[in-house]
Amino acid sequence: MHGTTILAVRRDGRAAVAGDGQVTLERSSMILKQQARKVRRIYGGRVVVGFAGSVADALTLSDRFEARLEQFHGNLQRAAVELAREWRTDRALRRLEAMLLAVDAEKLLLVSGSGDVIEPDEPMAAIGSGAGYALAAARALLRHSTLSAREIAEEAMRITAGICIYTNERITVEEI
Repeated sequence: MHGTTILAVRRDGRAAVAGDGQVTLERSSMILKQQARKVRRIYGGRVVVGFAGSVADALTLSDRFEARLEQFHGNLQRAAVELAREWRTDRALRRLEAMLLAVDAEKLLLVSGSGDVIEPDEPMAAIGSGAGYALAAARALLRHSTLSAREIAEEAMRITAGICIYTNERITVEEI
């Protein structure tokens, strides 16, 4: 997944999801947009999702995920498992190229089209082309500072923007 970075961090009962604003044309290094919103609240504001990959595909998946949340009364894990199952088995959805990070008051999940629903061991996860940089920065900040989840997400994204050419400093953060 090129052209974006999404980072989710949990600390002290709070969760923050941060995403950069850069949209890069597939298979090139041309920047199309600087202020895209790749992080949004769904399910009445009780769930935050961030997405990487094709924008149309990610929005389609986000909408389907919200429908699954409605169906399963806000059960994040059950909705994620059903979305991953549908994504993997449906002929049209199988072609979608995107990944989602989803958080609610209790869980942090990574959902992929290959059927993965992963709850990370540590209270953070990242997706997109800058994921490794963002995860490393967040891990160091989480271990060696008293910053809040939001502050860690913002600073880790700023660090990532200084390293990854597909990540910019126009950061959107949503917190639960």
